[in-house]
Amino acid sequence: MGQPFRPRDPLMPVHAYQTFNINSPSDRMVKTVCEKVGCRHWREGWESVIDESTQLGQAQAAFIRTQSGRTFREQRNGLGLTVFRFEPYQRCFAEHQTRPEMYLVRGGDWRGSTGQVRVHKRAEDWVEHVQQHMGLLLDERDKG
Repeated sequence: MGQPFRPRDPLMPVHAYQTFNINSPSDRMVKTVCEKVGCRHWREGWESVIDESTQLGQAQAAFIRTQSGRTFREQRNGLGLTVFRFEPYQRCFAEHQTRPEMYLVRGGDWRGSTGQVRVHKRAEDWVEHVQQHMGLLLDERDKG
């Protein structure tokens, strides 16, 4: 990979800059919620068709009714199977995984680091930090 395009040399020393990064370790996965992975079942709801004539089906239906904590409607279809219709915006039964993200703000720029590093726990906090910093830069530009 080549060097990034830089239109000109920096006008200020390294310590006058901040670098904002989002890093995601490629070798690690973490459990996450449906909403964060764009789960279709979470967004649209879903149906589970259970055959209660088997032991497995009886156990699945009992779990759904008494332990799942999900909102659903229950009915029988023409084949005598139990159909559980789950409403949207609730966790499905899948175990979703994603790569964790680290939201970093480092003192310095591509020339070097000042050693200051801040790690935000939430993307929203990192975005707010970027916006505040951009606001300061725009204020300085407007001053001349």
